[in-house]
Amino acid sequence: MKRNKIIYWISTGWLALGMVSTGVVQLSKAQTEVEAMNHLGYPAYLLTILGVWKILGVLAVLAPRFPLLKEWAYAGFFFAMSGATLSRMAAGDSVDKMLPSLLLLLLTVVSWYFRPASRRCSVAPGVSPADPTTA
Repeated sequence: MKRNKIIYWISTGWLALGMVSTGVVQLSKAQTEVEAMNHLGYPAYLLTILGVWKILGVLAVLAPRFPLLKEWAYAGFFFAMSGATLSRMAAGDSVDKMLPSLLLLLLTVVSWYFRPASRRCSVAPGVSPADPTTA
């Protein structure tokens, strides 16, 4: 139990740091970020959207309570980072260009998997999480 808590907080801390730092860089619309978005075929205004959502997602993941909001934030991180990786692949970029998004994707999955029970959505009575036919 203690091991899981340590893994959760280390991965969540690194995830939060990575998402906030990239969110701030995206909000600043640094020239390298604008060029990267152009290279991937996306409009520059997407930087503002991604930056805001990353910072809000970090707040949701770190805040106590609100487990459903946390699930949405983790889902958003997963889709954003898998999308970033796939966009790099589609653009023909090398693996080193994909590593930052792959690392954040891995941290997202690890943080989500090891989150404590207090940060999980509860299951409705009579519904087995392993058996979706009971829903």
